[in-house]
Amino acid sequence: MNAGLSKLSPKQRRIFDWWTRDNAQNYDGIICDGAVRSGKTVCMSLSFVLWSMTNFNGCEFAICAKTISSARRNIITPLLPLVRSAGFAAAERLSQNYIDISIGKIKNRYRLFGGKDEGSAALIQGMTLSGVLFDETALMPRSFVEQGAARCSDKRSKLWFNCNPENSAHWFKREWIDKAQEKRLCYIHFTLDDNPALSQRIKDRYRRLYTGAFYDRFILGRWCDTSGLIYPMFSEKDHVVKKLPDSFSRYIVSCDYGTVNPSSFGLWGKNGEVWYRIKEYYYDSRREGFQRTDEEHYSGLERLCGDRNIEKVICDPSAASFIACIRRHGKFKVVPAKNNVLSGIRRVGDMLNSGRLKISAECDDCIREFMLYRWDDSAAADRPVKENDHAMDDLRYFVAETQTDSGGFFVLSADRR
Repeated sequence: MNAGLSKLSPKQRRIFDWWTRDNAQNYDGIICDGAVRSGKTVCMSLSFVLWSMTNFNGCEFAICAKTISSARRNIITPLLPLVRSAGFAAAERLSQNYIDISIGKIKNRYRLFGGKDEGSAALIQGMTLSGVLFDETALMPRSFVEQGAARCSDKRSKLWFNCNPENSAHWFKREWIDKAQEKRLCYIHFTLDDNPALSQRIKDRYRRLYTGAFYDRFILGRWCDTSGLIYPMFSEKDHVVKKLPDSFSRYIVSCDYGTVNPSSFGLWGKNGEVWYRIKEYYYDSRREGFQRTDEEHYSGLERLCGDRNIEKVICDPSAASFIACIRRHGKFKVVPAKNNVLSGIRRVGDMLNSGRLKISAECDDCIREFMLYRWDDSAAADRPVKENDHAMDDLRYFVAETQTDSGGFFVLSADRR
């Protein structure tokens, strides 16, 4: 057995026995939620296979994640060695997105599904399943999850849900976790201390990285709301510099493009392990009284860069005409930005907390927006207020592009009142 499963906490052991003969009649499914890295996923996926192979033969099951790629990465890749070490044969059919698992004369099929948007429900519609495992349930559309649950028509079927918390008004919290007893679901809540495989040093590191509402979510595993400033850890004392280093090893520009809304471009330079926002171009047509054309904004980009050797320009992916303008001039390499808002915000928070992001005192608009960029407390899902966010967007584009391969956790500090 895998070393990470050689010693299980009481809550992890509960994942393996809730469906056994003495308990099966009590529950129609299980929900495990809570902290990151608390050992939920690997235990649930292995127990799901053991349950299905113990109770069924010749049946079909579903393993669902946000995308099929994330299902393979987060569930299948760590699961298959455990399944094989337990004596099962597993044959993966990558092109057809299913896995056949067998032992002796018993054989079942496990199909992979991605629930990324409302249209995903059609992918699973019409199937007859004997069980379904949802990983990161809170990231999937309600229609997909409920369609998958409805496919389990076998009287012996059971539902398996795994997720990290989101906001307290999330539909999965209201309709499933809060009604777990009513729906006959075994509910198990995890914290970091429920994973014996994590050393105290690693747990202490995670606790240092997270603050505010996202500490409550990712460390304590609570379903809680975000409000207030998005980057409350930002301070002029810690993150704004009056004197820049004498030299930089790399230069990158990030652009958030607007016509009626402001355009914000940031020039970034790397010195050692720290990226500095050296200077910026920020043009607000409402403030100035007239709009600029793509060519005028491009001239501003050239003035911002000067004679520096710019590695690439990261541009707002929706700014097709401006991207075409940059390419037409042939001077700069331009790449569309990665625009996952929450992921980008967490990565920015990580860099601020670790001291790897500094802002020149000359970047007035970026500093101003840091003080004003807030969560939209009227929204059901986590999202920023769509104002005072243009330098924040170009900053996020820059961090998402340059920190892709940094590894570890991307964290966000959010104040909650």
